Amino acid sequence: MNWEVIFKWLPRLTQGATVTLELVAIAVLAGLILAIPLGIARSSRKWYVSAVPYGYIFFFRGTPLLVQLFLVYYGAAQFDAVRHSALWPYLRDPFWCAAATMTLHTAAYIAEILRGAIQAIPKGEIEAARALGMSRTKALLYIILPRAVRIGLPAYSNEVILMLKASALASTVTLLDLTGMARTIIARTYLPVEIFFAAGVLYLLISFVLVQGFKLLERWLRVDATQGR
Repeated sequence: MNWEVIFKWLPRLTQGATVTLELVAIAVLAGLILAIPLGIARSSRKWYVSAVPYGYIFFFRGTPLLVQLFLVYYGAAQFDAVRHSALWPYLRDPFWCAAATMTLHTAAYIAEILRGAIQAIPKGEIEAARALGMSRTKALLYIILPRAVRIGLPAYSNEVILMLKASALASTVTLLDLTGMARTIIARTYLPVEIFFAAGVLYLLISFVLVQGFKLLERWLRVDATQGR
């Protein structure tokens, strides 16, 4: 193991790790915002309400992220309407193409997590809220969604880690994220073992920080729920 090479290229790998963190942060936060209405509609008992979210979730969960990324990055440029639209400056940028694709992809998984969490809430809690005179909207905002967050947080944390690892696919559309930067350095040094080892360690460190952060959040929500009683 050539440690001198690893330390020499570590700053460049750190730059790539920064791009990866930005990409994952945008994807999981925007995906969560998009997933909330999708998950609520998906949990509806009315088929005409849940049909559209079901189709969306089925498509994005049933096709590989790499295929979706290629469709957005290479496919959007095939349409004149897209090239002449206000979105073109973003859709020709690999970073925003990857961010948009990952957002749409992870939103499908988060929506399904939210659906499961909503359906896991004991019916007695919802009935108690309605018995106290709460409207459907108030019960959703003050009872159902906060309870669903506590139930679904562990699964959401797993989805964030999965998106961190899946972000390596962004390097296939010329984005210099952590994996893309590692591949660029390897093309110059011809030392794949050392560089991929360093990249793997950085991925592990990021994952460790995220896992610990979610553990603290789960603990805080647990304590907050206990004090609320």
